[in-house]
Amino acid sequence: MSRRVVRQSKFRHIFGQPLKADQMYEDIRVSKVTWDSSFCAVNPKFLAIIVESGGGGAFMVLHLAKTGRVDKNHPMVRGHTAPVLDIDWCPHNDNVIASASEDTTVMVWQIPDHTPVRSITEPIVTLEGHSKRVGIISWHPTAHNVLLSAGADNAIIIWNVGTGEALIVLEAIHTDVIYNVCWNYNGSLITTTCKDKKVRVIDPRKKLVVAEKVRPHEGPRPVRAIFMSDGKVFTTGFNKTSERQLALWDPKSFDEPIVLQEMDTSNGVLLPFYDPDSNIVYLCGKGDSSIRYFEITDEPPYVHYLNTYSSKEPQRGMGFMPKRGLDVSKCEIARFYKLHERKCEPIVMTVPRKSDLFQDDLYPDTAGPEPALEAEEWASGKDAGPLLISLRDGYVPLKNRELKVTKKNILDKRPPQGPRRSYSTCDTSLSRSILEELLEEIKSLRETVQAQEKRISDLENKLSQFTNGTS
Repeated sequence: MSRRVVRQSKFRHIFGQPLKADQMYEDIRVSKVTWDSSFCAVNPKFLAIIVESGGGGAFMVLHLAKTGRVDKNHPMVRGHTAPVLDIDWCPHNDNVIASASEDTTVMVWQIPDHTPVRSITEPIVTLEGHSKRVGIISWHPTAHNVLLSAGADNAIIIWNVGTGEALIVLEAIHTDVIYNVCWNYNGSLITTTCKDKKVRVIDPRKKLVVAEKVRPHEGPRPVRAIFMSDGKVFTTGFNKTSERQLALWDPKSFDEPIVLQEMDTSNGVLLPFYDPDSNIVYLCGKGDSSIRYFEITDEPPYVHYLNTYSSKEPQRGMGFMPKRGLDVSKCEIARFYKLHERKCEPIVMTVPRKSDLFQDDLYPDTAGPEPALEAEEWASGKDAGPLLISLRDGYVPLKNRELKVTKKNILDKRPPQGPRRSYSTCDTSLSRSILEELLEEIKSLRETVQAQEKRISDLENKLSQFTNGTS
């Protein structure tokens, strides 16, 4: 009996295709900062790209439909005093984006549905808590207004953007520069990779390392780690001879990998992008001209190579469209936005099907734009998976929803106890004396105005007499 060699998979024939030249975004000066972030973020409404900028840091936001040559005077989003290192769209509001910068701050911006006339320079909120550059930001997948940032001070801060305050600060866990951070499917855990050659799984609310692996890849180059939807951890790195590797781990027994595969020899750090609906991982190396994709399953060999999309030009960065932004009528299961030196090129990944009907097996219900939890609920210990939506009739982006930030008033806090007094205690005699001074000043101003009005009236009378006399 002959053994079947070819594994059956509905994703075996995925093919990538760049869009035509008139559907690209051209004349964009992509940032040259040497930092291993994707430099690009995309959602069903907008494309955001970190760009070269004099006198501070900036990124550009374009409407997806506004393809072709970008006007050199196109408004930017600029407020940072040093280069922007990372950007991330809020999964629960398509008009809100966060940016992290070398100036140690994180800024959250509201992007209007219309193209603004001038550059946007006022963020909704500036989050200050890091002492060195901030190179990583990531929104919580299910909780409203929860944003994570990681800086070169080796600290991770989780913010409540709705109040502008830090919910959790993880300072003592990492001993060196953090390479990347990824939430798990419901946002109860994070996995991090670090220059100290450890992959950690952390419960941020308990400030506890749940599991860790020393040297998941033997080489000295940066490692990346992401969560799979079932809780496993997928890593990319290098071996001692600088061959690139991928590995799959079970954090419950981190000693040995489930899979460890060599790929090729190259210097580019592999950026993994994961689709939890199809369980496909896409690997895009910085400086590579290809995208490799693998299906993750529960049966050996667990990580199944599917195919490679190859092009001629290397990529400077890469954006990955959320599932709800794809065209289901064309069986599109992924879309990338590849950054070149002066342009951005959309690449569509499609599963060929003969039928024009909606393909249920390709599009299970996916994460929608509504949050499952409020920030306070998540901070108190609650967990919830994403609220799912069907893509059967396609997805229509929601209209502009404003992010409201309610900062706590310092005056709401009780005054300090004891003999010391401050203005916030509202001393009655002090209030009365200030009130009397103000009333006196108003009275004086009123008298001055009345005197000036009388003078103006007298001068007008004299002028009219003079003009009547000469005529």
